[in-house]
Order: sequence, then structure tokens, then C-alpha cells
Amino acid sequence: MRTFTLGLVVGIILIVGAVFFYFSMGMAPVATAASPMPFEKKLANSALHARIEKEMPKNIPVQADDTAYAAGALIYRDQCAVCHGVPGTEQSPIAKGMFPKPPELFKGKGVTDDEPGETYWKVANGIRLTGMPSFRRSLSETQMWQVSLLLANADKVPESIKKSVSPAPTADSAQTQPNKTTR
Repeated sequence: MRTFTLGLVVGIILIVGAVFFYFSMGMAPVATAASPMPFEKKLANSALHARIEKEMPKNIPVQADDTAYAAGALIYRDQCAVCHGVPGTEQSPIAKGMFPKPPELFKGKGVTDDEPGETYWKVANGIRLTGMPSFRRSLSETQMWQVSLLLANADKVPESIKKSVSPAPTADSAQTQPNKTTR
């Protein structure tokens, strides 16, 4: 029994040492363009879904209606669109360079198959090692619920609300030629 216990302890120390060596020698893929480590996606998703299932709110304190969707659309446009995109457009250069790739929330199902409480949890807490920040300190509870309800119902909201998600053209983007200065 003593030999087995000693072998187990030595085995665990060797595994921990090998993992430490792997990371400390720069062998782990840390660039966003690198392929993921074995089991990285599976482990991260398992932990994320277990935590969300345990902590996500079950009661929605905001009414899911056009007023909430319209407010959520403005929040989405200002806070989320750069990474998650807008209807009918290509991903931004920022989103293309992220790992893991942020989901395009208005393309296909998006998060419309998620419960609003799950989306709320992600908005409020962020998701570690993905680029998804926590908005708990920058948005109110109501605002986080409004954007969560918009996304949970993105496939059902009126076109007018979907259009308000897209940023308005700026004066710079409307110009076709650069300014010429006179000398």
C-alpha cells in the first residue's frame, strides 16, 4: 500500500511538473491565431455551462416588449456590435482577430435558443479568456436585461428594431474623397 501511495504522489508531481514545463517554456498556444490546446474548448464550455446553470437568474424583472427591445438595440449597437456584428454585415476586423471567435448574434439562431437568464449572466459576468467583458460596472441591471431580452428574441423582433442595431453613418464614412487643403 505504501508503494502504491508513493507511486501515486510521484505520478501526480510528474504530471503537474510536465504541465508547468509546457506552459513556462512557451509551448502552449497563446496567440489568437494559434490552434486550441487539446480539450481546451470542451473543458472551458463544461465549466462555463455548469456555472451558468447554477447561477443564472430564473426570474426576469423587465417586460419583454418593443420598448425593452428598442432600448436593448441601442445598448447592443454601442457596446456589443463591434464584436458580435449587426444584421446583414460582415464581422468587424476586431471580431475576426479574436479567439475564440465571438458568435454573430443576429446570424442564424444566435442566442435565441438560450434562456434570457443565461444571456443576462454572460452580459453581467463576462466570460474569462474569450474577450467577453463583464458589463456589471458599466450598465444598469435594467440595461443588461434589455439587451439580454433583445438577443433572446432576436429572431422575433421587428425589422425596425433590427435596423436600429446598425450604427448610423458618420460624416467621415459619408465622404467619398479626402479633404483637400489649399496652399
